[in-house]
Amino acid sequence: MTFINKLSAAWAANDSLLCVGLDPDMAKLPAQFQNDPQGIYHFCREIIDATADLACSFKPQIAYFAALSAEDQLEKICHYVRDNYPHIPVILDAKRGDIGATARQYAREAFDRYGADAVTVNPYMGSDSVEPYMEWSERGVIILCRTSNPGGSDLQFLNVDGKPLYQHVARLVADKWNANGQCALVVGATFPEELAQVRAIVGDMPLLVPGIGAQGGDIEATVKSGRTYNGTGMMINSSRAILYAAPRANEDFAAAARRVALETRDAINQHRV
Repeated sequence: MTFINKLSAAWAANDSLLCVGLDPDMAKLPAQFQNDPQGIYHFCREIIDATADLACSFKPQIAYFAALSAEDQLEKICHYVRDNYPHIPVILDAKRGDIGATARQYAREAFDRYGADAVTVNPYMGSDSVEPYMEWSERGVIILCRTSNPGGSDLQFLNVDGKPLYQHVARLVADKWNANGQCALVVGATFPEELAQVRAIVGDMPLLVPGIGAQGGDIEATVKSGRTYNGTGMMINSSRAILYAAPRANEDFAAAARRVALETRDAINQHRV
């Protein structure tokens, strides 16, 4: 099954556009995981189990694992999802961008080593830096377009022939790079007007949308700007707000994560039609 087909099935099966981000920060993990050599894996596994029926995808951010020399735990997490929740896509958030030969190794890392269904990449070095990922035609390639951080405007809003650069990226991906129908774009919830512009350019191409939750993006504006005609088309990511939802008095961290994931999923669904 291709990434796009798997994502479409997850949208329907879980009635959800929520992507649960896995950004494990040791300083914020519950005490029982602090001295556990496999604490990151055990924490993320419990988050996955608590939210799998509420999510359309899981998105581990590779830097949070690599900084702690925990790539082996990331491998286990990716394979845990594939073994136990094979209908839920795994997006490796790596934002890779390099020349073709090196990009081919990054593609192997994402798709062979971690078994990810999709990977995020940076388009700044052009088509030959993205083509190696496209060779894996059944996997997703999610390309940075209009990111959620304020500094993204430094480059993404540069005027190029009368249009901001991010719109050129959207058109390039939609018109030229998406020959296999495997592409998606990263567009931040913090810029709903730009999100609507991208949706108008790319049609029903999936969008990975960070920026709600801890970053403060408005759910209603996000959904209304980015939804497709059938009320899907987005993977709306929330990481810290779900992972670190506890403590409430006597509330387990996994129960807290599930509570916030459910609230977020339902808030998104209110505006899908």
